[in-house]
Amino acid sequence: MSHVPAALYPITPLSARARRWGAGLLLLGLLGTGTVQAAGLLDLSYRPLAGKGEVNLQKQYAGKVLLVVNTASKCGFTYQYEGLEALQRTYAARGFSVLGFPSNDFKGQEPGSEAQIQEFCTLTYGVKFPMFQKVQVTGPDATPLYQRLTAATGVAPGWNFHKYLVGRDGRVVAQFPSKIKPDDPALVAAIERELSVTPARR
Repeated sequence: MSHVPAALYPITPLSARARRWGAGLLLLGLLGTGTVQAAGLLDLSYRPLAGKGEVNLQKQYAGKVLLVVNTASKCGFTYQYEGLEALQRTYAARGFSVLGFPSNDFKGQEPGSEAQIQEFCTLTYGVKFPMFQKVQVTGPDATPLYQRLTAATGVAPGWNFHKYLVGRDGRVVAQFPSKIKPDDPALVAAIERELSVTPARR
């Protein structure tokens, strides 16, 4: 698959409604001074879900293509866990990973403890992709990773299962609203595009 330069995907201003509900995906081009490189974006540590020791995302996932998703167990989009796990199975061997961050930000749809969330994801959807500690993803108390994702794209999650795609070089290259399913052709194509290039070719 030929690489399409990122500059061909300009940032398109979105209305407030489009930003909230994600009328479509936004492919990010040159982000100018707002670009967050790998060291800045991923150099943060989080506990695995219901775990104790922290994992530094930069050390663990540098050089991989990542799909960062805020999840919830009692949401109309919760079924997307299955599709996210399918992406993990399909592309993990090529250097891809889904990173899940449970959040109770939207209508209290993730009220359980981390142990309860882990049990639900594992038993109901067979989730094996990395899941991390429960966090806030919007507002002034958003966890640093989501502050950086929002700063890089200009778009904060409008609901559960918002998706940010991070390239091998640590730049955010696309974001997808909740309604874009994991098997959506546009999302799959974006993942494959990022897997086909190396940071040196950007």
